[in-house]
Amino acid sequence: MKRQSSSLWAVFAQPGLIALLGALGLFAALLGDGGWDALAWVGLGMPAWYGVRGFFR
Repeated sequence: MKRQSSSLWAVFAQPGLIALLGALGLFAALLGDGGWDALAWVGLGMPAWYGVRGFFR
């Protein structure tokens, strides 16, 4: 059986994006109130949503 190789970018693109969203959300939560809070909710909510959505499929 022949193994198909996949590029490093294809393997780590989605987890990298999730990590980046989480880091930006944490940074926004530390910066201030108002709009920063909204950005923190989105930045921390999206990785949580990606983690939980597998249970609902």
